[in-house]
Amino acid sequence: MTSQIRQNFHQDCEAAINRQINLELYASYVYLSMAYYFDRDDKSLENFAKFFNAQSKEEREHAEKLMGLQNKRGGRIFLQDIKKPDRDEWGSGLEALECALQLEKSVNQSLLDLQKMAAEHNDPHMCDFVETHFLDEQLVFSSVLLPFSSLFIPPSTRTPSRSPSVNEIPESLAELC
Repeated sequence: MTSQIRQNFHQDCEAAINRQINLELYASYVYLSMAYYFDRDDKSLENFAKFFNAQSKEEREHAEKLMGLQNKRGGRIFLQDIKKPDRDEWGSGLEALECALQLEKSVNQSLLDLQKMAAEHNDPHMCDFVETHFLDEQLVFSSVLLPFSSLFIPPSTRTPSRSPSVNEIPESLAELC
């Protein structure tokens, strides 16, 4: 049955929101795994545990915002199975931050794709929602992780005249996560 409030909400956008909900919940799950990894008695890195726990909560809240949008626009929420994190052990704090940066790049690209799809289907409401509630925030979080990116780049490839960018992080790090 079609919702009576549905207007200018393309089915492709509805499906993309459902996929983004799943990705946000996956990210929450990964960060929760990281949080409790660093909370273990043999790791005991309390600040890492707190940081990743806060990130997990934030990603879950993102999924909830998208669910709210889906309902307000007259779409239907179809939850999918949430993939388990690819790892159970996260190594050092730096290794976990490397994985977090790769995860954030993936989530950010998915949000950009979602906004592009909304634009292609002439949905300014969804474009604005994604930009206002997600893209601005993604830039802030990436800027928190970016200073650590110089630690991920092999010293032989660094140049002293400039700071490394997110795009310079070796793709092999994606395999770590």
